[in-house]
This record gives sequence, C-alpha cells and structure tokens, in this order.
Amino acid sequence: MLEAAAIGVPDEMKGQALVCFCVLRPGHADAQDVEAGQTLALADRLKSLVAARLGKPLRPEAILFVRDLAKTRNAKVMRRVIRAAYLGDAPGDLTALENPQAVDDIRRSVQPPDL
Repeated sequence: MLEAAAIGVPDEMKGQALVCFCVLRPGHADAQDVEAGQTLALADRLKSLVAARLGKPLRPEAILFVRDLAKTRNAKVMRRVIRAAYLGDAPGDLTALENPQAVDDIRRSVQPPDL
C-alpha cells in the first residue's frame, strides 16, 4: 500500500462509519485488479486486519481502491473533497486541488461497474 485516507460517513446504526480509500504501490500484484475493479479479496483481508489489530468497532465499512487521492499542492490529502465525492455532494472550493482527476476516480470507485 502506497497511501490511504479514511473518512467518516453517515451510518444509521453507528452514527458514523469508516470508509477507507487506498492507493496500491505500482507493480503490486493486486494493482491490475484495481483497474479491473476486482479487489474484493484484498479489501476483505484489510478489513479483517484492522478489526484484529484495532477492534471490531473500528472495522471499515468499505475499502475502496483508487489510482490517486485528492491532494493539495503541498501534498496534503483533502479529506473534505474525498468525503464529498463519496457522498455525491458538491465538493466546494477546489482551487488548492493539485489533481482534479482523483475526484472523478473516487466517484467512479463508488459506483458499481456497468454490467
């Protein structure tokens, strides 16, 4: 794993649930699966690992794999923008965003692939 970002999203049962966005290292065996949208096994392994090490209450609701995270020019992860893209909300001011294509990538990762 190269980097990751975690956001809180509304949840009926818990109030807020954890959703993680992960970027795999180039050349990682599962990186090709990210392109194909077939990372279910890796996501399940990561969820189990988090639950085992941090406890079941902190187990992520979802783990999504993306090519890049939304960042500022100073390389700070813009969680506000990631959360808005995940929830389908307006992202607000994006003038500090270095990589606008990352927002579209996050939106695509939330939608199920066309069958």
